[in-house]
Amino acid sequence: MLKFMKAYALAMMLTLGLASFFAERAIAQEGRINGSVVDFDGKPWATLPVKIKSDQGTVQETKTDEKGLFIFKNLKSGKYLVSFLAPQLKEPYEQAVQVSGPDTPPLNINFKEILEKTNPEAAAAYKKAAEDKSKVSGMKEHFNNGVAFLDQEKAAKAELAKAPADQKEADKAKVNDLAAKAVAEFQEAQKAAPEKDPNGHLFWGRIGEAYDLAGRNDEAINAYKQAIALRPESASYYNNLGNILGRTGKIDEARAAYSKSAELDPPNAALAWRNFGISLYQAGRMQEAVDPLKKSIEIDPKSAQAYYLLGACLVASADYKQVGDKMEVTLKPGTMEAYQKAIDLDPNGVWGKQAKEGLEQVNQLTGGIDMKTGKKKKS
Repeated sequence: MLKFMKAYALAMMLTLGLASFFAERAIAQEGRINGSVVDFDGKPWATLPVKIKSDQGTVQETKTDEKGLFIFKNLKSGKYLVSFLAPQLKEPYEQAVQVSGPDTPPLNINFKEILEKTNPEAAAAYKKAAEDKSKVSGMKEHFNNGVAFLDQEKAAKAELAKAPADQKEADKAKVNDLAAKAVAEFQEAQKAAPEKDPNGHLFWGRIGEAYDLAGRNDEAINAYKQAIALRPESASYYNNLGNILGRTGKIDEARAAYSKSAELDPPNAALAWRNFGISLYQAGRMQEAVDPLKKSIEIDPKSAQAYYLLGACLVASADYKQVGDKMEVTLKPGTMEAYQKAIDLDPNGVWGKQAKEGLEQVNQLTGGIDMKTGKKKKS
């Protein structure tokens, strides 16, 4: 009986040893497919779908990690078709792999090299497209930076207008500094823009705006002219150009710019004519301002500013006649009505207030001026 038990135990040990041997051998024979993927730019291709299909039809799927690596484990020996589902390709890129246990060589796919070898022309076109995309990205970044500096410049200009006398120089320097930074960014955006960019006028328009805020009139005029050359149908560029020309006393050129703006955008022509009236008003050519202000009001009869300016310009256009010791004043038709309309449209605002003051002065003027004392007589 003892001999039997020893023989049984020895048989069991041999059986278990053989089972363990074959199990280890089976595990050792299980294979894998692993490797890496490089994209068309020569960089690791992350999250790219990868699929394998065995010669028995079994399918497995995975994706590359952030380093472009992938792996399929526990594969039986045999032939597999590996497919890479690149979105730029009409069909998946496929490659056959023979799995022979754990010693299967890594499968490393470099789409950049593949494209350069199989289709040099397509590789060159892709490279150019990538460069253009990079330039566009840089262009947008510089443009957005320029807009940010321009917004800061506008805020600084508003502070300058309210600053006390002892702070004005410092605030003015701040405006000029921000203008220079904005222009520099827009110029860098221009350099990065693709050749014959249809939006090229935007750079010049923004540069003109930055120079205008800083009071750099000559540079602003040139910038708006460049913008108009690239986009001659833009009414706003002509209007902005007219503002600067009028401010610098180039009235005839301003008239041409405003007229073109009104012609290009009839529904908004009131703004162009009103701005032209303001330019003439500020230049002391108030009689000439009457006609464009009337044109503006005809298109937009709800502008209190236009009515106030019209009233002021009509007062300046009044006829004066000396009768004895008195200078009689004959107002142009519509003077009182213009002031009253401004009051009605803006009773509590700045234009209504100025129109009230103007109306009071008109009432005094209509009584004549005593030439002996130089005082106005009440009617």
